[in-house]
Amino acid sequence: MPELLLKSIQEKVSATGQELQVCRSYFTPKKLKKRQFLLQEGDVCNRLAFVEKGALYSYSTDSKGGQHVIQFAFEGWWIADLYSFFTLEPSNLNIEALEDCELLLIDREQHQHLLAEVPKYETYIRLLYQNAYIALQRRVESTVGLTAEAKYNRLLEQYPYIVQQVPLNLIASYLGVTPETLSRIRKQSAK
Repeated sequence: MPELLLKSIQEKVSATGQELQVCRSYFTPKKLKKRQFLLQEGDVCNRLAFVEKGALYSYSTDSKGGQHVIQFAFEGWWIADLYSFFTLEPSNLNIEALEDCELLLIDREQHQHLLAEVPKYETYIRLLYQNAYIALQRRVESTVGLTAEAKYNRLLEQYPYIVQQVPLNLIASYLGVTPETLSRIRKQSAK
């Protein structure tokens, strides 16, 4: 099952077969059904998840029950609440399966052991965090500086498959617009 994870590691660092086998041994497979939670608000995030198959999303819920989508995770991506994972504080996020998923999980303690045991894994993780920070910075810049149309077009440029895997109301939430606004943007783009 961990072929996609091992491929992801190999794309960023040139690990030996033995190093990859050590990495594989630290991960536990988990299946989630559509709408099942990987993490619920109020729980501490104790595991990092690599998506071998399927798609998930993380979101917060406001006092009126509205969802605010923070992140999507597709095949080959990682997902967790890193704030909760590193601080051990209860999460403000929910992580839910958009479709049936096959995940590889690693808990905090095992993650620390693997970082120490396989330096190339540590480099891989550092590169992931670096890329995640860059993506976060770009997302913040687009949130404060782009129109709704520009945000949608940028999202489609980066992830052209997103409209096939994610309901439009969740895309609207991710972009910070209403579903009606997103519908209007999509109609204008189709012309």
